Amino acid sequence: MTASVAVAAGFLRLPSVQKSQSSSFLFNRQRNLPKISSVRPISASSSELPENVRKFWKWLGDQGVVSGKSVAEPAVVPEGLGLVARRDIGRNEVVLEIPKRLWINPETVTASKIGPLCGGLKPWISVALFLIKEKYEEDSSWRVYLDILPESTDSTIFWSGEELAELKGTQLLSNTLGVKEYVENEFSKLEQEILLPNKDLFSSRITVDDFIWAFGILKSRAFSRLRGQNLVLIPLADLINHNPAITKEDYAYEIKGGGLFSRDVLFSLKSPAYVKAGDQVYIQYDVNKSNAELALDYGFVESNPNRNTYTLAIQIPESDPFLEDKLDIAESNEMGETGYFDIVEGQTLPAGMLQYIRLVALSGSDAFLLESIFRNAIWGHLELPVSRSNEELICRVVRDACKSALSGFTTTIEEDEKLLEEGKLDLRMEMAVKIRMGEKKVLQQIDQIFKDRELELDVLEYYQERRLKDLGLVGEQGEIIFWE
Repeated sequence: MTASVAVAAGFLRLPSVQKSQSSSFLFNRQRNLPKISSVRPISASSSELPENVRKFWKWLGDQGVVSGKSVAEPAVVPEGLGLVARRDIGRNEVVLEIPKRLWINPETVTASKIGPLCGGLKPWISVALFLIKEKYEEDSSWRVYLDILPESTDSTIFWSGEELAELKGTQLLSNTLGVKEYVENEFSKLEQEILLPNKDLFSSRITVDDFIWAFGILKSRAFSRLRGQNLVLIPLADLINHNPAITKEDYAYEIKGGGLFSRDVLFSLKSPAYVKAGDQVYIQYDVNKSNAELALDYGFVESNPNRNTYTLAIQIPESDPFLEDKLDIAESNEMGETGYFDIVEGQTLPAGMLQYIRLVALSGSDAFLLESIFRNAIWGHLELPVSRSNEELICRVVRDACKSALSGFTTTIEEDEKLLEEGKLDLRMEMAVKIRMGEKKVLQQIDQIFKDRELELDVLEYYQERRLKDLGLVGEQGEIIFWE
């Protein structure tokens, strides 16, 4: 068999390779989803606020960033820290503005003592190294900001081995382990090339745990998709939490000039919804991320089934005798040797998936469609079944892959649902159960789609029949037309 289809249970989305939006994505801290609470948040104006947060607020005031007129302030909230309205805030009203001199980005690193060492590093690595160095410098000018940063988040990169074991069978487990391996490998190179040869610049020995911490901070707190900024930490703004009730992420923040007579550049954060005084200000982190991505990046999941996804990786085998032709067709349709398709719970198969898998499975008597004469039209032909053997093959291979993936789980959906109903799970265990249950539901959904398709194989219309109809040689009921 020259065609193969594989479920990519270990498909790794490295920090610098996002499947649909490159490196343009929002990072921000979040420990869990907002909970309705009757307890009033402890805000910056309260003496109950932790001393490190009060010092941070005072520092912002000394920098001229906040004042008695500021519309929002830091507060202790169910998620940890957040921003709370000091007065009613209107929809699209500016909540805060932070000048560029208080941002931490690759430019900040370049201007620092370690700047000359970081010129050849990936931007995120240089910022991570800067954070770690400043964290260990008692007299750091960033001390009050660094002191409010958490030692960890609930991102799966911080989970223990026992906690990760609850993710057995999931793509999230493979992705988490892959990301940690990537970070550890990057640290090993950094240690050999920068840290060991320049011990005099670092007051404390930097460990791989420090590096994972900095990576987690950037994943959970940094902003991007900003004009001229692909990775930037913005003090105070990074306290903003996520709320699934907010369904749009556009226009919540932007970079703009400081005014007609100012050369300063500002990060401006707006509220996407009306907020009452004393309530928390929220934004939407990313409407397109799956629950697995939310868990890996921020440390929470949602109950929204549209967040449950499973990624199928469909590959053209190197041994395929038609590899070059298939690859040329795939590339002409903005795909490659491997196609990645995210299937979402309750939704139809993603665009292009059936075409791609039919292309991969083309062989034998169907291979004539790969000839150059069909090159401009083949993708359109692949929107519909090619032949019974081709359609039967893709159904069998996808279903076998789904069954194989489902066999990797140690619990059933029913068992997971019972655990959730009992309500005795801690946050991370609850996340794990929801993730594995969501992936299993999507796998069962994919299997059902192709099971139903198998039952239709005898009644589907294939390429040759469609072609004969186009030529007027077959009637609408499939009867052969004869001429006298």
